[in-house]
Amino acid sequence: MRDPGLPSLDQLRVFIAVIDHGGFAHAARALHRTQSVISYTIANLEEQLNVALLDRSKRKPTLTEAGKALLADARAVSLKVDGMRARAKALSAGLEAEVSLVVDVMFSTCKLVRILHAFQKEFPTVSMRLRTEALGAVTQLVADGTCRIGISGWMPGTPDVIERQACGFVTMVPVVAPDHPLAQIDGIVPTAVLREHTQLVLTDRSTLTQGQDFGVLALRDWRLGDLSSKHALLRNGIGWGNMPQEFVQWDLDAGRLVQLQIAEGSSFSFPLYVIRRGDEEPGPATRWLMQQFLDLAQGEPAPLSEREQAELAAHMAQLAAQPHAYHALSECAQAAVRTPAVVGGVAAVAAVGGVGGVGGVGSVAAVGAVGAAAEAPPGKPGRKRARLPAPDAPAGLAVAAPISLRPR
Repeated sequence: MRDPGLPSLDQLRVFIAVIDHGGFAHAARALHRTQSVISYTIANLEEQLNVALLDRSKRKPTLTEAGKALLADARAVSLKVDGMRARAKALSAGLEAEVSLVVDVMFSTCKLVRILHAFQKEFPTVSMRLRTEALGAVTQLVADGTCRIGISGWMPGTPDVIERQACGFVTMVPVVAPDHPLAQIDGIVPTAVLREHTQLVLTDRSTLTQGQDFGVLALRDWRLGDLSSKHALLRNGIGWGNMPQEFVQWDLDAGRLVQLQIAEGSSFSFPLYVIRRGDEEPGPATRWLMQQFLDLAQGEPAPLSEREQAELAAHMAQLAAQPHAYHALSECAQAAVRTPAVVGGVAAVAAVGGVGGVGGVGSVAAVGAVGAAAEAPPGKPGRKRARLPAPDAPAGLAVAAPISLRPR
Protein backbone atom coordinates (compact mmCIF):
# COMPACT_ATOMS: atom_id res chain seq x y z
CA MET A 1 0.00 0.00 0.00
CA ARG A 2 1.38 3.39 -1.01
CA ASP A 3 1.91 6.19 1.49
CA PRO A 4 -0.68 8.99 1.62
CA GLY A 5 0.09 12.01 -0.52
CA LEU A 6 0.14 15.67 0.49
CA PRO A 7 -3.36 17.23 0.30
CA SER A 8 -3.72 20.89 -0.57
CA LEU A 9 -5.32 23.46 1.73
CA ASP A 10 -8.06 24.00 -0.85
CA GLN A 11 -8.95 20.28 -0.80
CA LEU A 12 -9.23 20.33 3.00
CA ARG A 13 -11.48 23.38 2.95
CA VAL A 14 -13.76 21.85 0.32
CA PHE A 15 -14.00 18.72 2.49
CA ILE A 16 -14.95 20.85 5.51
CA ALA A 17 -17.51 22.82 3.47
CA VAL A 18 -19.26 19.63 2.27
CA ILE A 19 -19.77 18.54 5.88
CA ASP A 20 -20.65 21.98 7.29
CA HIS A 21 -23.15 22.80 4.53
CA GLY A 22 -24.70 19.34 4.30
CA GLY A 23 -23.79 18.08 0.86
CA PHE A 24 -22.04 18.73 -2.47
CA ALA A 25 -24.70 21.06 -3.87
CA HIS A 26 -24.84 23.28 -0.77
CA ALA A 27 -21.04 23.41 -0.56
CA ALA A 28 -20.87 24.37 -4.26
CA ARG A 29 -23.22 27.32 -3.67
CA ALA A 30 -21.29 28.44 -0.56
CA LEU A 31 -17.93 28.28 -2.36
CA HIS A 32 -19.28 29.69 -5.66
CA ARG A 33 -18.21 26.63 -7.65
CA THR A 34 -20.00 24.00 -9.67
CA GLN A 35 -21.08 20.76 -8.04
CA SER A 36 -18.91 18.74 -10.40
CA VAL A 37 -15.81 20.67 -9.25
CA ILE A 38 -16.67 19.92 -5.61
CA SER A 39 -17.12 16.20 -6.36
CA TYR A 40 -13.87 16.08 -8.33
CA THR A 41 -11.96 17.83 -5.49
CA ILE A 42 -13.22 15.37 -2.86
CA ALA A 43 -12.39 12.40 -5.11
CA ASN A 44 -8.84 13.72 -5.55
CA LEU A 45 -8.50 14.22 -1.77
CA GLU A 46 -9.57 10.62 -1.15
CA GLU A 47 -7.08 9.51 -3.76
CA GLN A 48 -4.33 11.54 -2.10
CA LEU A 49 -5.06 10.15 1.38
CA ASN A 50 -5.78 6.64 0.12
CA VAL A 51 -9.01 6.39 2.21
CA ALA A 52 -12.72 6.88 1.60
CA LEU A 53 -13.89 9.98 3.44
CA LEU A 54 -17.57 9.97 2.48
CA ASP A 55 -20.19 7.28 2.10
CA ARG A 56 -22.08 8.08 -1.12
CA SER A 57 -24.52 5.17 -0.96
CA LYS A 58 -27.23 7.42 0.48
CA ARG A 59 -28.82 10.54 -0.94
CA LYS A 60 -26.87 12.73 1.47
CA PRO A 61 -23.16 11.85 1.77
CA THR A 62 -22.12 10.88 5.30
CA LEU A 63 -18.73 10.58 6.91
CA THR A 64 -17.01 7.22 7.09
CA GLU A 65 -15.10 6.29 10.23
CA ALA A 66 -11.89 7.46 8.57
CA GLY A 67 -13.64 10.63 7.47
CA LYS A 68 -14.71 11.42 11.05
CA ALA A 69 -11.15 11.07 12.30
CA LEU A 70 -9.59 13.13 9.50
CA LEU A 71 -12.23 15.90 9.60
CA ALA A 72 -10.88 17.10 12.97
CA ASP A 73 -7.37 17.22 11.48
CA ALA A 74 -8.64 19.15 8.47
CA ARG A 75 -10.30 21.72 10.72
CA ALA A 76 -7.16 22.10 12.84
CA VAL A 77 -4.97 22.68 9.77
CA SER A 78 -7.43 25.21 8.32
CA LEU A 79 -7.65 27.15 11.60
CA LYS A 80 -3.86 27.20 12.01
CA VAL A 81 -3.36 28.62 8.51
CA ASP A 82 -6.08 31.24 9.07
CA GLY A 83 -4.44 32.19 12.35
CA MET A 84 -1.04 32.58 10.71
CA ARG A 85 -2.48 34.81 7.96
CA ALA A 86 -4.36 36.93 10.52
CA ARG A 87 -1.21 37.32 12.63
CA ALA A 88 0.76 38.47 9.59
CA LYS A 89 -1.97 40.96 8.72
CA ALA A 90 -1.97 42.39 12.26
CA LEU A 91 1.81 42.75 12.28
CA SER A 92 1.80 44.60 8.97
CA ALA A 93 -1.14 46.86 9.87
CA GLY A 94 0.17 48.10 13.25
CA LEU A 95 -2.18 49.72 15.81
CA GLU A 96 -5.86 49.21 15.02
CA ALA A 97 -8.18 52.21 14.56
CA GLU A 98 -10.90 50.83 16.84
CA VAL A 99 -11.61 47.97 19.22
CA SER A 100 -15.02 46.30 19.40
CA LEU A 101 -16.00 44.67 22.70
CA VAL A 102 -19.15 42.87 23.84
CA VAL A 103 -19.63 42.21 27.55
CA ASP A 104 -22.07 39.92 29.35
CA VAL A 105 -24.56 41.88 31.47
CA MET A 106 -23.46 39.85 34.51
CA PHE A 107 -19.97 41.36 34.41
CA SER A 108 -19.20 43.99 37.06
CA THR A 109 -19.85 47.49 35.73
CA CYS A 110 -17.34 48.97 38.17
CA LYS A 111 -14.57 46.69 36.91
CA LEU A 112 -15.52 47.41 33.30
CA VAL A 113 -15.35 51.17 33.83
CA ARG A 114 -11.95 50.88 35.53
CA ILE A 115 -10.54 48.83 32.66
CA LEU A 116 -11.95 51.13 29.95
CA HIS A 117 -10.68 54.20 31.78
CA ALA A 118 -7.17 52.72 31.73
CA PHE A 119 -7.63 51.75 28.06
CA GLN A 120 -8.46 55.33 27.13
CA LYS A 121 -5.27 56.55 28.79
CA GLU A 122 -3.14 53.85 27.17
CA PHE A 123 -4.61 54.18 23.64
CA PRO A 124 -6.12 57.67 23.29
CA THR A 125 -6.33 57.42 19.47
CA VAL A 126 -8.21 54.09 19.40
CA SER A 127 -12.02 54.21 19.30
CA MET A 128 -14.08 51.84 21.44
CA ARG A 129 -17.24 50.07 20.28
CA LEU A 130 -18.92 48.59 23.37
CA ARG A 131 -22.02 46.40 23.50
CA THR A 132 -23.68 44.53 26.37
CA GLU A 133 -25.61 41.32 25.81
CA ALA A 134 -26.72 38.23 27.72
CA LEU A 135 -25.98 34.52 27.40
CA GLY A 136 -25.35 33.27 23.84
CA ALA A 137 -25.71 36.70 22.21
CA VAL A 138 -22.17 37.56 23.37
CA THR A 139 -20.67 34.51 21.66
CA GLN A 140 -22.72 35.06 18.52
CA LEU A 141 -21.48 38.65 18.10
CA VAL A 142 -17.88 37.44 18.33
CA ALA A 143 -18.48 34.44 16.07
CA ASP A 144 -20.04 36.53 13.28
CA GLY A 145 -17.24 39.12 13.49
CA THR A 146 -19.34 42.02 14.81
CA CYS A 147 -17.08 42.26 17.88
CA ARG A 148 -13.42 41.27 18.09
CA ILE A 149 -13.48 40.12 21.72
CA GLY A 150 -16.16 39.30 24.27
CA ILE A 151 -16.62 38.64 27.98
CA SER A 152 -18.98 35.68 28.13
CA GLY A 153 -20.22 32.96 30.40
CA TRP A 154 -19.81 29.31 29.46
CA MET A 155 -22.12 28.40 26.58
CA PRO A 156 -22.93 24.97 25.13
CA GLY A 157 -22.57 24.59 21.38
CA THR A 158 -19.82 27.20 21.09
CA PRO A 159 -18.42 27.21 17.52
CA ASP A 160 -14.99 25.59 17.04
CA VAL A 161 -13.55 28.87 15.81
CA ILE A 162 -14.06 30.50 19.23
CA GLU A 163 -11.12 30.48 21.65
CA ARG A 164 -11.69 31.28 25.31
CA GLN A 165 -9.63 31.96 28.45
CA ALA A 166 -10.95 32.14 32.01
CA CYS A 167 -11.16 35.62 33.54
CA GLY A 168 -12.88 34.99 36.87
CA PHE A 169 -16.48 34.52 37.89
CA VAL A 170 -19.56 36.33 39.17
CA THR A 171 -21.33 35.25 42.37
CA MET A 172 -25.07 34.86 41.77
CA VAL A 173 -27.65 34.94 44.59
CA PRO A 174 -31.42 34.24 44.57
CA VAL A 175 -33.25 37.33 45.83
CA VAL A 176 -36.78 38.54 46.41
CA ALA A 177 -38.51 41.66 47.78
CA PRO A 178 -39.00 41.65 51.59
CA ASP A 179 -42.81 41.68 51.29
CA HIS A 180 -42.89 38.71 48.89
CA PRO A 181 -44.37 35.47 50.31
CA LEU A 182 -41.07 33.64 49.83
CA ALA A 183 -39.33 36.16 52.11
CA GLN A 184 -41.61 35.15 54.99
CA ILE A 185 -40.33 31.56 55.04
CA ASP A 186 -37.75 30.71 57.70
CA GLY A 187 -34.72 28.67 56.75
CA ILE A 188 -34.39 26.82 53.45
CA VAL A 189 -37.23 27.34 50.96
CA PRO A 190 -38.42 23.93 49.67
CA THR A 191 -38.08 23.51 45.93
CA ALA A 192 -41.76 22.57 45.66
CA VAL A 193 -42.72 25.94 47.18
CA LEU A 194 -40.21 27.81 45.01
CA ARG A 195 -41.74 26.31 41.86
CA GLU A 196 -45.13 27.82 42.67
CA HIS A 197 -43.86 31.41 42.47
CA THR A 198 -43.00 33.34 39.32
CA GLN A 199 -39.29 33.37 38.48
CA LEU A 200 -37.76 36.25 36.53
CA VAL A 201 -35.32 34.96 33.91
CA LEU A 202 -33.03 36.67 31.39
CA THR A 203 -33.76 35.66 27.82
CA ASP A 204 -31.15 34.91 25.15
CA ARG A 205 -31.46 37.11 22.07
CA SER A 206 -29.39 34.67 20.02
CA THR A 207 -30.24 31.20 18.73
CA LEU A 208 -27.19 29.62 20.36
CA THR A 209 -29.13 28.35 23.41
CA GLN A 210 -32.52 27.98 21.71
CA GLY A 211 -34.72 25.46 23.53
CA GLN A 212 -32.41 25.33 26.58
CA ASP A 213 -32.98 26.75 30.07
CA PHE A 214 -30.32 27.48 32.70
CA GLY A 215 -31.21 27.83 36.37
CA VAL A 216 -34.97 27.90 35.71
CA LEU A 217 -36.77 26.15 38.59
CA ALA A 218 -40.25 27.67 38.63
CA LEU A 219 -43.25 26.36 36.73
CA ARG A 220 -44.11 29.94 35.75
CA ASP A 221 -41.50 32.41 34.54
CA TRP A 222 -41.22 35.84 33.00
CA ARG A 223 -38.60 36.29 30.27
CA LEU A 224 -36.84 39.65 30.32
CA GLY A 225 -34.47 41.24 27.84
CA ASP A 226 -32.18 43.15 30.20
CA LEU A 227 -30.86 42.98 33.75
CA SER A 228 -32.10 46.43 34.82
CA SER A 229 -35.72 45.51 34.12
CA LYS A 230 -35.28 42.30 36.09
CA HIS A 231 -33.79 44.26 38.99
CA ALA A 232 -36.67 46.76 39.02
CA LEU A 233 -39.31 44.01 38.99
CA LEU A 234 -37.55 42.10 41.77
CA ARG A 235 -37.44 45.19 44.00
CA ASN A 236 -41.15 45.71 43.48
CA GLY A 237 -42.07 42.16 44.49
CA ILE A 238 -42.87 40.74 41.04
CA GLY A 239 -41.34 37.29 41.37
CA TRP A 240 -37.93 36.05 42.47
CA GLY A 241 -34.72 35.48 40.55
CA ASN A 242 -30.94 35.10 40.53
CA MET A 243 -28.87 38.29 40.38
CA PRO A 244 -25.16 39.15 40.54
CA GLN A 245 -24.35 39.71 44.20
CA GLU A 246 -22.38 42.88 43.48
CA PHE A 247 -25.35 44.29 41.56
CA VAL A 248 -27.80 43.85 44.47
CA GLN A 249 -25.52 44.12 47.53
CA TRP A 250 -26.69 47.66 48.30
CA ASP A 251 -30.31 46.50 48.12
CA LEU A 252 -29.54 43.59 50.44
CA ASP A 253 -27.80 45.89 52.93
CA ALA A 254 -30.66 48.41 52.80
CA GLY A 255 -33.39 45.79 53.18
CA ARG A 256 -34.95 46.39 49.77
CA LEU A 257 -34.15 42.81 48.74
CA VAL A 258 -33.74 39.59 50.74
CA GLN A 259 -31.44 36.71 49.84
CA LEU A 260 -33.28 33.40 49.68
CA GLN A 261 -31.95 30.18 51.16
CA ILE A 262 -32.94 27.50 48.65
CA ALA A 263 -32.23 23.79 48.46
CA GLU A 264 -30.04 24.24 45.37
CA GLY A 265 -27.77 26.60 47.32
CA SER A 266 -27.88 30.20 48.55
CA SER A 267 -25.32 31.25 45.91
CA PHE A 268 -23.44 29.88 42.91
CA SER A 269 -20.56 30.94 40.69
CA PHE A 270 -21.09 32.09 37.10
CA PRO A 271 -17.74 31.60 35.29
CA LEU A 272 -16.59 34.21 32.81
CA TYR A 273 -14.27 33.91 29.82
CA VAL A 274 -12.48 36.20 27.39
CA ILE A 275 -13.45 34.93 23.95
CA ARG A 276 -12.28 35.71 20.41
CA ARG A 277 -12.12 34.09 17.00
CA GLY A 278 -9.08 31.86 16.69
CA ASP A 279 -8.62 32.72 13.02
CA GLU A 280 -8.25 36.45 13.72
CA GLU A 281 -5.09 37.77 15.35
CA PRO A 282 -5.83 40.68 17.72
CA GLY A 283 -3.97 43.96 17.30
CA PRO A 284 -1.88 45.63 20.02
CA ALA A 285 -4.78 47.53 21.62
CA THR A 286 -7.05 44.48 21.59
CA ARG A 287 -4.34 42.28 23.12
CA TRP A 288 -3.76 44.85 25.86
CA LEU A 289 -7.49 44.99 26.63
CA MET A 290 -7.76 41.21 26.74
CA GLN A 291 -4.88 41.03 29.21
CA GLN A 292 -6.64 43.45 31.57
CA PHE A 293 -9.63 41.12 31.76
CA LEU A 294 -7.40 38.05 32.16
CA ASP A 295 -5.59 39.72 35.06
CA LEU A 296 -8.90 39.79 36.95
CA ALA A 297 -8.66 36.00 37.34
CA GLN A 298 -5.53 36.54 39.46
CA GLY A 299 -7.60 38.40 42.04
CA GLU A 300 -5.33 41.44 42.08
CA PRO A 301 -7.36 44.68 41.96
CA ALA A 302 -5.88 47.49 39.93
CA PRO A 303 -4.65 50.44 42.04
CA LEU A 304 -6.82 53.54 42.19
CA SER A 305 -5.73 56.37 39.93
CA GLU A 306 -5.10 59.86 41.35
CA ARG A 307 -8.41 61.02 39.92
CA GLU A 308 -10.32 58.10 41.47
CA GLN A 309 -8.64 58.68 44.84
CA ALA A 310 -9.64 62.37 44.75
CA GLU A 311 -13.23 61.53 43.78
CA LEU A 312 -13.47 58.95 46.55
CA ALA A 313 -12.12 61.39 49.15
CA ALA A 314 -14.58 64.08 48.04
CA HIS A 315 -17.46 61.61 48.15
CA MET A 316 -16.58 60.48 51.68
CA ALA A 317 -16.30 64.10 52.84
CA GLN A 318 -19.74 64.84 51.39
CA LEU A 319 -21.23 61.88 53.20
CA ALA A 320 -19.69 63.02 56.48
CA ALA A 321 -21.05 66.58 56.09
CA GLN A 322 -24.56 65.66 54.96
CA PRO A 323 -26.03 62.33 56.10
CA HIS A 324 -27.91 60.44 53.44
CA ALA A 325 -31.70 60.25 53.52
CA TYR A 326 -31.39 56.61 54.51
CA HIS A 327 -29.62 57.74 57.69
CA ALA A 328 -32.53 60.04 58.53
CA LEU A 329 -35.00 57.24 57.83
CA SER A 330 -33.04 54.95 60.13
CA GLU A 331 -33.13 57.57 62.92
CA CYS A 332 -36.87 58.08 62.40
CA ALA A 333 -37.43 54.34 62.56
CA GLN A 334 -35.51 54.06 65.81
CA ALA A 335 -37.45 57.00 67.29
CA ALA A 336 -40.76 55.45 66.23
CA VAL A 337 -39.84 52.10 67.76
CA ARG A 338 -39.00 53.84 71.07
CA THR A 339 -42.42 55.66 71.01
CA PRO A 340 -45.35 53.94 72.86
CA ALA A 341 -47.46 51.74 70.61
CA VAL A 342 -50.55 53.98 70.98
CA VAL A 343 -48.86 56.95 69.34
CA GLY A 344 -46.51 54.99 67.10
CA GLY A 345 -48.44 55.87 63.96
CA VAL A 346 -48.51 59.59 64.84
CA ALA A 347 -44.78 59.66 65.51
CA ALA A 348 -44.18 57.93 62.23
CA VAL A 349 -46.24 60.43 60.23
CA ALA A 350 -44.64 63.36 62.02
CA ALA A 351 -41.26 61.99 61.04
CA VAL A 352 -42.05 62.33 57.34
CA GLY A 353 -40.98 65.96 57.39
CA GLY A 354 -37.47 64.93 58.39
CA VAL A 355 -37.14 62.43 55.56
CA GLY A 356 -37.69 64.85 52.69
CA GLY A 357 -36.29 63.56 49.40
CA VAL A 358 -36.55 59.81 49.95
CA GLY A 359 -39.32 59.59 47.42
CA GLY A 360 -42.84 61.05 47.76
CA VAL A 361 -45.53 58.52 48.50
CA GLY A 362 -42.93 55.82 48.88
CA SER A 363 -41.53 57.76 51.83
CA VAL A 364 -44.88 57.89 53.58
CA ALA A 365 -45.39 54.18 53.03
CA ALA A 366 -41.95 53.42 54.35
CA VAL A 367 -42.34 55.55 57.48
CA GLY A 368 -45.86 54.25 57.99
CA ALA A 369 -44.40 50.78 58.02
CA VAL A 370 -42.14 51.92 60.86
CA GLY A 371 -45.17 52.76 62.95
CA ALA A 372 -46.64 49.36 62.17
CA ALA A 373 -43.39 47.76 63.24
CA ALA A 374 -43.62 49.60 66.58
CA GLU A 375 -47.05 48.07 67.22
CA ALA A 376 -46.18 44.61 65.97
CA PRO A 377 -45.54 41.89 68.58
CA PRO A 378 -42.02 40.55 68.99
CA GLY A 379 -41.01 37.90 66.48
CA LYS A 380 -40.77 34.26 67.33
CA PRO A 381 -37.45 33.03 68.72
CA GLY A 382 -35.04 32.33 65.91
CA ARG A 383 -36.92 34.40 63.31
CA LYS A 384 -35.05 37.11 61.49
CA ARG A 385 -36.44 40.62 61.36
CA ALA A 386 -36.27 42.80 58.26
CA ARG A 387 -33.25 45.03 58.67
CA LEU A 388 -33.32 48.80 58.71
CA PRO A 389 -31.57 50.47 55.80
CA ALA A 390 -27.82 50.27 56.30
CA PRO A 391 -26.08 53.57 57.22
CA ASP A 392 -23.51 52.96 54.50
CA ALA A 393 -26.09 52.81 51.71
CA PRO A 394 -24.74 54.73 48.68
CA ALA A 395 -25.72 58.35 48.28
CA GLY A 396 -28.10 59.16 45.45
CA LEU A 397 -29.53 55.65 45.10
CA ALA A 398 -33.23 55.94 44.22
CA VAL A 399 -35.80 54.07 46.28
CA ALA A 400 -38.05 52.34 43.75
CA ALA A 401 -40.21 50.50 46.27
CA PRO A 402 -41.35 51.09 49.87
CA ILE A 403 -39.14 49.46 52.48
CA SER A 404 -40.97 46.84 54.50
CA LEU A 405 -39.99 46.56 58.16
CA ARG A 406 -42.32 43.70 59.03
CA PRO A 407 -40.91 40.76 60.98
CA ARG A 408 -40.10 37.76 58.83
